[in-house]
Amino acid sequence: MRVPFVLLIGLFVLPCCARADGPTSLEIGGVAYGAKPDERGPIGGGVGYANVVTTGDYTVRDLEALLDALSKAKAGQVVFIPGEVQIDLTTRVYIEQLVLKVQKGVTLASDRGRNGSQGALLTSDVLKTRVMIRAMGPDVRVTGLRIRGPNPKRYLDHHRRAFGPGGGGHAYYYKFPTQDGISTEHDGLEVDNCDLSGFGHAAVCLRRGKGHHIHHNVIHHCQYNGLGYGVSHNTASSLIEYNLFDWNRHSIAGTGRPGCTYVARHNVELGTSLSHCFDMHGGRDRKDGTDIAGTSIEIYNNTFRAPQTPVVIRGVPQEKCDVRHNWFVKHTEPANAVRASAKTNVFNNVYGPKPKAAK
Repeated sequence: MRVPFVLLIGLFVLPCCARADGPTSLEIGGVAYGAKPDERGPIGGGVGYANVVTTGDYTVRDLEALLDALSKAKAGQVVFIPGEVQIDLTTRVYIEQLVLKVQKGVTLASDRGRNGSQGALLTSDVLKTRVMIRAMGPDVRVTGLRIRGPNPKRYLDHHRRAFGPGGGGHAYYYKFPTQDGISTEHDGLEVDNCDLSGFGHAAVCLRRGKGHHIHHNVIHHCQYNGLGYGVSHNTASSLIEYNLFDWNRHSIAGTGRPGCTYVARHNVELGTSLSHCFDMHGGRDRKDGTDIAGTSIEIYNNTFRAPQTPVVIRGVPQEKCDVRHNWFVKHTEPANAVRASAKTNVFNNVYGPKPKAAK
């Protein structure tokens, strides 16, 4: 079993503590391929994660106390929610369009992984949960929490009605609301040791800013057809590492606009994906008259277990895209694992369940 614990939401089963059963890396000729945990703990965080926050300058147990603490906390301070706490934002989001606002330099934390804690749960059942948590300045950290949105579903019929013959197109499609879990337009967002799920647009939405670090999380069930991203980028740059991904449409995506950049390393795609796993849009998607697919992309030492195409770069990066030292478990040849055009270099990867040499 890949998922030892579950939460029931309607008719859908969401993992609250997914893990990577079986090997995620292998060594051939003294070279490591695929994802390996680092000194901070297991891929996906949780039990064994080294940087768990266990206390704070403010300790809160309900929504009113949380909002009060977030309004007072200053840079360098921690707002801590004990692991057994569950905070339901549904009514306030529905009536007031509530967003949890975290000021610059503040950490919002729980203790996922400590003594078996799953981490405090923040949740909303309102489909119009446009953003659950917004970083209001640079250097915000969100750590050790379960953050659960209202939409774990694919809604394939809605997509067909919008974009099929005689459909209403984008105008019809966007009448159905979408959601983001954590959003920023500032530098240096860190999201670590969290379990994020159920967001129709993205679990983590990096609109702008540089130096973002998304690591040691479980990110799953963000699979609304047409959108559905684990981590999305507009004109932002990030390092995405040591995460477990499952049941997303694209686990990593980018608009491909100049400045859209990411490094993805030591992540594991567990096995179910609605579409290709790691993505970068090109100019044809944006209809801006270019073929630009981001500025720079590096994809290395990841493990892909989903049968869908692992990597699709839908244009030409301004600088480069390097795809190397990955393990494509379900794909036997480079052409099956990566779809791209110029300036994408695919080399020194391994293919299939029992590879014997790199290609």
